[in-house]
Amino acid sequence: MRSTVPMRVAKIGNLVLYAALCVFGAALIQDPEISSVFIIRVTGLAMVVFGVIKIVSYLSKDLFRLAFQYDLAVGIQLIAVGVLVSLWPEDLANFFCVLMGLTILADGLFKIQIALDARQFGIHAWGLILALAIFAGIFGGILLFRPTQSVRILTILLGIALLADGILGCITVLTSVKIVRWQKPDAIDVDWRETKD
Repeated sequence: MRSTVPMRVAKIGNLVLYAALCVFGAALIQDPEISSVFIIRVTGLAMVVFGVIKIVSYLSKDLFRLAFQYDLAVGIQLIAVGVLVSLWPEDLANFFCVLMGLTILADGLFKIQIALDARQFGIHAWGLILALAIFAGIFGGILLFRPTQSVRILTILLGIALLADGILGCITVLTSVKIVRWQKPDAIDVDWRETKD
């Protein structure tokens, strides 16, 4: 029987980080005058932490293997972008919305695939996951193309995108990550010996 500890760490870690994403997104909508360098530094640090949790999630191998199936690639991307943003926040300020838009758009596209897979598994919330993934992806795309030069409006758009992505992540984890105590390992270790007839 496989230990459920890694799966519980992955599930709880993702829920906490997605909830924090919702709070941060709501804070940006509420107060779009926050310093852009502060936003970039906090986001960069959060991306690194989130990337580590994503990699742990991928390695946890939950029962359905839906919510975390793309998390290795996503985790590596988040860590790389988070490190770059944290080290050079002033230099990357002009590209920050593009980076965030690309990250949120990619997450939305991955979640669309997860929603379609969830439908095949018979998970009833697949439609909600799909709708939220499309919504988050649209706002990621808007950020990617920077429709305005107004820092205030871009901050509000970033807040909406982060809030949407956070809600999407929470719903996906809650509905498609199943932890079963008696889950068996993927491969059974058996001693094999060749015998002579």
